[in-house]
Amino acid sequence: MKVSEQLHLRRGQLGKTLQTISSLTAMSVPQVSNVLSGKVDSRLSTVEALADAMDASLVLIPKHLLPEVARLLSGKTIGPDDVPSTIDRFLARA
Repeated sequence: MKVSEQLHLRRGQLGKTLQTISSLTAMSVPQVSNVLSGKVDSRLSTVEALADAMDASLVLIPKHLLPEVARLLSGKTIGPDDVPSTIDRFLARA
């Protein structure tokens, strides 16, 4: 998923308007909209400012660590894919 798509999704999760993000970043509403829609190729500092306005951070992950990071973010422990995630084990006890 592209960074612009992730930021767009994050904005939806938070329920923040373009105007709110515009105010937090000192960017114009059209500029915020263009970045979040992926219409423009923005500078990293612009993307970082948008992420910060949505209580998120950009993280650079070496490619060889991506599978491990994805597993951690999904709530699964290190090991085979058929091992239930921490959340699955918790819900099974309930």
